[in-house]
Parts: sequence; structure tokens; C-alpha cells
Amino acid sequence: MSADDTPQKAPVKRFALVALPLVLFGAIAAVFGIALHQNQLGRDITEIPSVLIGKAAPKTVLPPLDGVTTASGAPIPGLDLASAEDGRPLLVNVFASWCAPCRQEHPLLMELAKDDRFRLVAINYKDKPQNARDFLSALGNPYEAIGVDQKGSATIDWGVYGVPESFLVSPDGTILYKRTGPFTVQSIQDDLLPAVEKAIAKPAPTS
Repeated sequence: MSADDTPQKAPVKRFALVALPLVLFGAIAAVFGIALHQNQLGRDITEIPSVLIGKAAPKTVLPPLDGVTTASGAPIPGLDLASAEDGRPLLVNVFASWCAPCRQEHPLLMELAKDDRFRLVAINYKDKPQNARDFLSALGNPYEAIGVDQKGSATIDWGVYGVPESFLVSPDGTILYKRTGPFTVQSIQDDLLPAVEKAIAKPAPTS
């Protein structure tokens, strides 16, 4: 090796040491990006199961959305899942006025509200009360009860990571079914309603 080669190789060596972490970071990011892309292509997010299926529903108690009333003018109550219900399954829908898919599924919820085999209730998630009221005033209110969760703390217990999400809870308080994302006509016919039938066919627990 000649003395003239040393000054040329030293900067190259320093550059390699500086660039190595960037190259490693890029490689790791590429691996994660490919895995995420493959996951999105191969799996529908609505099919991701909830770890809460088969477990007791959280005893959520939330204040009402003030100013929302029934057709007769009675105020819609807040959500109280710690109290005994009337023996029907409970469909808990998590929604927000800022959520475009919530607006998309709302006409289907209005139809589901006509089914008296279960109660349809809601958790209003990280929303401004006036915006939520305007949302329901414009599209209709399908809910028998609405609990306000402005900070999103109550929905942590439900494992919610996006809206809308819906949970079917049996009369004995067990989560039977979860829908991630907006309902569709097909998901209601193929998944929700069979789960409702199964829930009402199950004998109520004896005391």
C-alpha cells in the first residue's frame, strides 16, 4: 500500500460508518412495509377477531348526550351497562360525527333499530357534543341510550382502535360478536343477525 492511498480511503471509511445506520433503518422499514402491504392485501380488517369474544362486556357507565330526545320528547339516557337489562341482547355501536364510515352505516342502524329482538345503544367517541347532536338530528337517532366518551378512555376497555365498531352482548353480559368498521347489508345478514338468533335462542341463566 502506498502512502498516497491512505488519505483517500479514510473519508470512505468514515462515510461507510455514518451511512450504515441509515442503510439498516431503510432495510427494516422496507421489511415492515412489505409485511404491512401483504397483510392489507390478504386480510380484511373487519375479519380481525376481538380478544373479548366470549368474555364479559365492560360495565361501562357514561353520561348522556344532552339535548337528544326520543320522538315523544323524552331525553335519551346515558349508557349504563352496570345495571340489569330487560333480557334482550345489546348491540353497542361506537360512533362519532367526524367519522365518514359512521355516516355510511347510519341508514343501516336506523333499520336495525326497528328490530325489537335487541337494544341498540351507542358510545359517542371523542366527539364534540354539538357536532354529535347535529349528526343525529340530520340522520336520525337509532339509539335507545347514548354514552359520551369524549376522552376515549371507556372504549379502551372494549379494545376499540377505530370507529365505527359494534359489539353484540348477550343478555348475561357476554360479548358474542364484534364488527370492526361499518356494517354492510351482507355483514348484517351473514354475521350479525345469525349471532342475534343464537343469542336469543340460548336459555337465560338461572339464578
